[in-house]
Amino acid sequence: MLVEKRDYQICSYCVMDTSDPDIEFDENGRCNHCRGAEQLLKERVFSGDRGEEKLKQLLDQIKTQSRSKEFDCIIGLSGGADSCYLAYLASKVWNLRVLAVHVNAGWNSEIAESNIEKLVKKCEITLHTYVVDWEEVRDLQLSYLKSGLANQDVPQDHVFFAVLFKLAAKEGIKHVFTGHNIASESILPAAWGYNAMDSKQLKSIHKRFGSIKLKSYKTISFFYRYVYLPFIYGLKIHMPLNLIDYDKENAKAFLADEIGWKDYGVKHGESVFTRFFQNYWLPKRWGFDKRKAHASSQIVSGNMTRDEAHLELKKELYTPVEIQNDKDYICRKLNITDEELDNYFKMPLRYWTDFPSNEKLFRSAMNLQKKLKS
Repeated sequence: MLVEKRDYQICSYCVMDTSDPDIEFDENGRCNHCRGAEQLLKERVFSGDRGEEKLKQLLDQIKTQSRSKEFDCIIGLSGGADSCYLAYLASKVWNLRVLAVHVNAGWNSEIAESNIEKLVKKCEITLHTYVVDWEEVRDLQLSYLKSGLANQDVPQDHVFFAVLFKLAAKEGIKHVFTGHNIASESILPAAWGYNAMDSKQLKSIHKRFGSIKLKSYKTISFFYRYVYLPFIYGLKIHMPLNLIDYDKENAKAFLADEIGWKDYGVKHGESVFTRFFQNYWLPKRWGFDKRKAHASSQIVSGNMTRDEAHLELKKELYTPVEIQNDKDYICRKLNITDEELDNYFKMPLRYWTDFPSNEKLFRSAMNLQKKLKS
């Protein structure tokens, strides 16, 4: 797959630009991302009385359906602001019986571990921690580095959700709460990565480049995730932060005061590898700066001005010392040399279309969803 170079252009409304090769602009210079995000805000985000009404209906429904169960809902905890704030609200404010799940794939920062510990202790939440065998994670992570693909976070992301969904079914829980919210995460170009839930592609990459069997590393098939869970088992995924006036900075301040939660300083700083991947690997190797998508989401939701976004983007992502510290740590963990990591960085770019995938099935599922909603 070859990506054609385009003349540089930036959106006249947000800060998305032609670093997304698929971006489109209208006659006023506005991009498809911010126009689409505006539509999502209108359709899925509710505040004030309307949001309160929808939230009450949701909570009443969940409590009624889960009366005979041990838990009302399940929440994946990373230690970040969104998931921690949601878990706090669900437990302490909405009085739900929460099962929290944390998957340790070997890259957790100490701050993440501390944030999770403080939260579950304060809220008296039941926590299920799943530790993936490090040698399996290491082998899969090296496989992705050798693949040359953009999305190097798939090894973490896939197992997180595989464990979460399978545990929900095992415990008889029908409601998953996720901290994903449109106010701060409405924009993310598809070209900057590929669906982390594609187990066919994950297995094909590991078969080609890996050397050991994945035993403790959980995967989830297309059929199980997109057919069995929603249509046979009846699993529902909810984004409650879209039903309240959610402001991430206010949530961080609240968590800091209430439980002693600490900020990472950068988005997704709960994982050392993700921090390195998003702040160094993607922008330097691929030209993808995810801050543009995050800032553009905030612009559309009214939580940031375009000028503020430009100032944010001018800030240094990493100091030379921070880069080297994280590189050294990653090399030690993966048992490779600096030279090997640099060679992976310099290798030819490869795209998700270069490997087997379930993309056609995903597309068919999305089309079916649209038909069912219309």
